[in-house]
Amino acid sequence: MTALILVLNGPNLNLLGTREPEIYGKTTLDDIHLLMNKSAAAHGWRLDFRQSNHEGELVDWIQWGRENTDAIIINAGAYTHTSVAILDALRAVDKPIIEVHLSNLFQRETFRHHSYITPAALGLICGFGARGYVLALEALTDVLS
Repeated sequence: MTALILVLNGPNLNLLGTREPEIYGKTTLDDIHLLMNKSAAAHGWRLDFRQSNHEGELVDWIQWGRENTDAIIINAGAYTHTSVAILDALRAVDKPIIEVHLSNLFQRETFRHHSYITPAALGLICGFGARGYVLALEALTDVLS
């Protein structure tokens, strides 16, 4: 069976490569998608890669992922620090969830030190830029095998 990994990206991540490159780097979301596809293909996995600026849409996709995917990788962007709705949706998922952030949240503003996502996640990867997404896929190799 080929695993299907849902990769969710939250608000403003569509602006990667141009928005605050000194924090988030110059890699675009399309570049990250290509990197992940290459890594996923090496494991024989498929990706469903999505981005939304809308909290409710992310919740809908998480709920869809409960029944239709084998794992979720999520970078909820700013919703990481504000969304109980996303936390509740993730807690309803009985599949591995990995939280990813491009920057190191703990080197940034204090309000970014708290994540509503982490309590529902198997693990958190932050501070490694675009490579963090590939690290999340690598972390899933043990869990999904």
